[in-house]
Amino acid sequence: MIEEKKRTFVFDFDSTLTQVEAFEELAEVSLKGDPKRKDKIVQIGKITDQGVDGDITFTESLEKRLKILNAHKDHLAPLVRRLSRKISPSISRNKAFFKKYADDIYIVSCGFKEFIDPIMAKYNIPSERIYANTFKFAKSGKITGFDRENDLSKPDGKIDQLKKMNLPGEIHMIGDGFSDYQTRAAGIADKFYAFTENVSRENILEKADHIAPSLDEYLYKENLPMSISYPKNRIKVLLLEGIHEDAVEHLKKEGYQVELIAGSLSEDELCKAIKGQHILGIRSKTQITPKVAEAADKLLAIGAFCIGTNQIDLDACMNKGISVFNAPFSNTRSVVEMVIGEIIMLMRGTLQKSMAMHRGEWNKSAKGSVEIRGKKLGIVGYGNIGSQLSVLAEGLGMQVLYYDKEEKLALGNAQKLNSLKELMRKSDVVTFHVDGHPSNEGIIGKKELSWMKDGAIFINLARGKVVDLFALKAALDSGKIRGAAVDVFPKEPKSNDEAFESPLMGMENVILTPHVGGSTIEAQKNIAAYVPEALVNYVNTGDSFASVNLPNIRVPQVKGAHRLLHVHQNIPGIMARINNIFSRFNINVVGQHLQTNQSIGYLVTDIDKEYNSDVVDELKRIDHTIKLRVLY
Repeated sequence: MIEEKKRTFVFDFDSTLTQVEAFEELAEVSLKGDPKRKDKIVQIGKITDQGVDGDITFTESLEKRLKILNAHKDHLAPLVRRLSRKISPSISRNKAFFKKYADDIYIVSCGFKEFIDPIMAKYNIPSERIYANTFKFAKSGKITGFDRENDLSKPDGKIDQLKKMNLPGEIHMIGDGFSDYQTRAAGIADKFYAFTENVSRENILEKADHIAPSLDEYLYKENLPMSISYPKNRIKVLLLEGIHEDAVEHLKKEGYQVELIAGSLSEDELCKAIKGQHILGIRSKTQITPKVAEAADKLLAIGAFCIGTNQIDLDACMNKGISVFNAPFSNTRSVVEMVIGEIIMLMRGTLQKSMAMHRGEWNKSAKGSVEIRGKKLGIVGYGNIGSQLSVLAEGLGMQVLYYDKEEKLALGNAQKLNSLKELMRKSDVVTFHVDGHPSNEGIIGKKELSWMKDGAIFINLARGKVVDLFALKAALDSGKIRGAAVDVFPKEPKSNDEAFESPLMGMENVILTPHVGGSTIEAQKNIAAYVPEALVNYVNTGDSFASVNLPNIRVPQVKGAHRLLHVHQNIPGIMARINNIFSRFNINVVGQHLQTNQSIGYLVTDIDKEYNSDVVDELKRIDHTIKLRVLY
């Protein structure tokens, strides 16, 4: 057995162990009721930064801030409560590290023991291993100053303090400020980790041996035990096609590395870009082919920031253990409202009248302009969008007919018809809301359009390959159909810079829109909230409940256990072989969740025993294993 090398861990306090600078929090407490409170807090923050960055001496920084604070002993208890609620997240979730290595951990801070000691006691760090400044108090309890004999109140204070401590082993300094770096520059600390979870200082980063966006990164780098299996800052996310900024912020806040590309990528471009990525976010234009799935060497999940997933080869992703998530409900209302608006516009002939006005023509007439009330609306595809459209259209007085290959419960007074032909013959308006299944390609051509009522209206906000656009143009030219609205096309530009072409261009009785049925601010915000949450849940916990291609498992969080995720081909005996390995290594299973489909099985196992790499290696070597992931 290889003996672990001796290391001593020295932590800064402000903006490292806590998310904030303690003096700024003390200002919030001590200046309560002061009319100049906000200005003074800003001033204190600037002075703090000057001291941390090394622009002024720490002694000078301390004197200036205390003068502004007007603090009292009675302010310390509420300060401790505030700071206790603002421990850095990665510090908080790695309490086990502080417990296991308690004897090797020191805090060397230019803060004050009066508030550091009670906070760090909860992390098994006793007062004698905390080196910090101390306040001076008047008899009234007012804070009047600090102990000027304390090394940590002086320039180069951390250097002098560490020299006196004569710490054993390899000394690691973990902090965010210039004074932390100075210990490494002076040769006292063997390594300096720039801690950037809360604040990133450019003049510090370039001087650090390593950058630690979290304690997880430090523990991972030093091969020390941590609460999660992989630092979140190492999880790479690639977002294409202008994904909403709320989604970007959600993923960044989680600690992931996020790269943005405005447009879509070709197959070859995506095969290169996807290497090393753990999460991919796309909309409707990006095609995930078997070739792309094969090139995805580290990909865990794909988020489709839209309703459909026909742009993704779901089987190819499933066979690589890549989970796919979409937003099946998030933009439903937006699409429905657009359909309602287009029906009204086309029934009233508004588009033609508007174009005539632009030409200087005044044609005030009711000819050809009708209400939608009492008209028959035929909905092809009675899913989330079709059924909601049914309700709104009925509320406007329309008679709703629908056709769906699957059995769907009618809402309100909607009437189910038994064939597409029957629906098209009876409807004044036909609107398509089918999915991207190959069986729906080309379902509307010359013959099907001939079934429609003379003067009916055709709307497609479903998939571009549903209808033959040349046949639709012929029906419009002949007058068989009085108007149409099309939002989706067989071939769409990859970006806004690419030209659009369609046989329907230039027709005054046709509303053309650039695939924006679901593109409202509300819908995009909803999608930007739903999809990242599903991705994060899957990556962080293994929860596949919302996946469209992996067996759905909703797993609870389990404290004090390790979680292993095993994706495998659905072959008899896999479960037995997995549990046999656990048994041979004397590992107790706390909980297991298995779900299968026709092709694969997804097993989530929680174990209560520390395990070595041999267990993981053996699980990976089981025949028909697709992917094994260790969470924590």
